[in-house]
Amino acid sequence: MKKLLIILLAFNFVQFTQAQSIDKFSIDSGGASATVGGIEILYTIGEVNVQEISVGNIQVSEGFINGSLKIKVDPKLFLQGPLLNPVLAGLMNDDLRQNAIIPTTSPYADLATCNASVFSITGANAIVDWVWVELRAANDNTKLINGKSALLQRDGDVVGLDGTTSLVMNAAPSNYYVVVNHRNHLGAMSAGTIGLNESTAGVADFTNSGFATYGTMAQAILDSGNTALWAGDVNGNNQVRYLGPSNDSATLKTIVLNAPGNSSGSNYFPYAAYNLGDINLNGIVRYLGPGNDKGILKNIILNHPANPASNYFPISQQIPN
Repeated sequence: MKKLLIILLAFNFVQFTQAQSIDKFSIDSGGASATVGGIEILYTIGEVNVQEISVGNIQVSEGFINGSLKIKVDPKLFLQGPLLNPVLAGLMNDDLRQNAIIPTTSPYADLATCNASVFSITGANAIVDWVWVELRAANDNTKLINGKSALLQRDGDVVGLDGTTSLVMNAAPSNYYVVVNHRNHLGAMSAGTIGLNESTAGVADFTNSGFATYGTMAQAILDSGNTALWAGDVNGNNQVRYLGPSNDSATLKTIVLNAPGNSSGSNYFPYAAYNLGDINLNGIVRYLGPGNDKGILKNIILNHPANPASNYFPISQQIPN
């Protein structure tokens, strides 16, 4: 009887041990987070698997969970559009803010939001518009590590969603290429990597002509000697063209002709809106008429240093894909 009891206990112990066994293996060689159906999944670098969880058709190999990695960066940039006729030298015009037409939701992929009170800031730190900032891998400048919406001040400072503090990116402390972009300007990327960490914000000053950018003539040179992102990418194809294939003039005309309120289909209709056709960011899209955006586009093309005076000259974005 004792022998039988021992055998049964041993059998049950083996079954229990097998049912509770854990296969130890590395979950992933990276770290990130994702959300699926309301379930947030976090994984970290080289962690050991400790549990399997299944919810419906979703299976998660769970490891030790650490906090998100964060670093600070202080990009600085000028937009050519609001500096074509600046009210104050060295400061971009903030007509979009003054006309209260900057949306509180970002026009970029992450749809970030800010409080409307951010747009009550005036002076050099007044908000000009939303911009998009990326970090790219040091060993592959086409590989996106993290991208985020940010706010641009009149003096060129790029700040977080509170309108004042340094931009915090989700990435491990390391060296990265920094990319800055705007919805109707051509973006630019640093020519080299920049060391970034969480304690001190790294600076990427795209307004400084001495700051090396990737490619050739990636930015416009202002009368002040500073540099600014090229204006005029109305159709969002990463190129500025006045005439020729996929030119921005045609897109500008279509925007005006289809504008709400332009019932007569006039080419002279002034369309007051937050719109890609507003090249100088004054809050009004004009195809023809006083201060029209088509004329601004033409001047940008003709004044490019490499243009031999052709209306068909294209300006292409210099960010690698």
